Amino acid sequence: MTDRMQMFSRRGVGVAAGVLLLAACSGGDAPADQAAEAPEAQIAAGPQDQFWASLQALCGQAFAGSLREDTSGGGLFEGQDLVMHVRECIDGEIRVPFHVGENRSRTWIFTRTAEGIRLKHDHRHEDGSEDEVTQYGGDTAGEGSAMLQEFHADAFTAELIPEAATNVWTVEIHPGHMYAYALRREGTDRRVRV
Repeated sequence: MTDRMQMFSRRGVGVAAGVLLLAACSGGDAPADQAAEAPEAQIAAGPQDQFWASLQALCGQAFAGSLREDTSGGGLFEGQDLVMHVRECIDGEIRVPFHVGENRSRTWIFTRTAEGIRLKHDHRHEDGSEDEVTQYGGDTAGEGSAMLQEFHADAFTAELIPEAATNVWTVEIHPGHMYAYALRREGTDRRVRV
C-alpha cells in the first residue's frame, strides 16, 4: 500500500485515546447469519449496495488519518490529529464524527435515498446547536463503484455556500486498507484529500 493511497490506518483500541470513545458506540459485529451471506447475494448487489455494506462494516470503529492534499490555502487540517469514528449505524443512515485536533464539530452523515446515497456535513457548536454553515453536501449522480462514490453539491449547498455549487465530495473505501475523503471544486484547482 502506498503512502499516497493510505489515509486512515487502523488503530488498536488501546493505541489512540479517541478510540476509548468506542465503548459508547452503537453497532458492533453483525450476527453470524448476516455476515455469512451467500456469495450469489453479494455478487447481485449493485455498486452502491456494496459501498454501503463496506461503510456499515466499519461501524463501531475509529481510524486515525492524515492530510494528503490541500490546495485550498486554508490549512484547516494541516498538522492536526485527524480521527473518524463510524459511530451510529441505523437503518438507512450512518453517522461518522470527524475530529480535527480538539475540534469535534464535524459529522459526516450518509443516507440511503431512492436515487442513491447522500452525504451531508453536520457542523455543531460545543452546546450542540447547529453552526450557521451546516447540512451542506450532495447526492450520488450515478452508480459509482463498490469502492468509490462521488457526491455532487445539491441546491441547498449552492444556496448556502454559492462558491461550493460545483463541489464534488468523494469517499473511497478499500476494506481492510484505506478510507479516503476528498473534495474537489470543479472549474478550480481546489482539492482536499484526507
